[in-house]
Amino acid sequence: MSATSISNDIVGITGGSVVPRTRLRITRRGRRVVGAAVALGATGIVAAGLLLGPGAVASDQAADVSFAQVTVEGGESLWQVASEIAPTKDPRDVVSDLVRLNNLPSAEVAAGQTLAVPEKYSR
Repeated sequence: MSATSISNDIVGITGGSVVPRTRLRITRRGRRVVGAAVALGATGIVAAGLLLGPGAVASDQAADVSFAQVTVEGGESLWQVASEIAPTKDPRDVVSDLVRLNNLPSAEVAAGQTLAVPEKYSR
């Protein structure tokens, strides 16, 4: 054997003793432990962010919101109501606002139904 073949297996010589090269290997159990530790740390960071983050700010002032009300007449559609209450606005926008404000499932309305109208359209 030559000196070169021995040096491939030896990292260094310390105090006259030979230190063999070792390689770190992690077992399946070790991978699970490391994975669990990383997951636990990430969960802790997210929980801390949620608990220590900014909360909702409440105010003691009530919002001054007022609405006009319109009663739908027989044979009248929401489009016609929108055209009557806001003739200068795009009826599609007005219909969309009425549907959203009154929590309507669709743009269909019945005769005698009362609708809340945003203040910006009641002027």
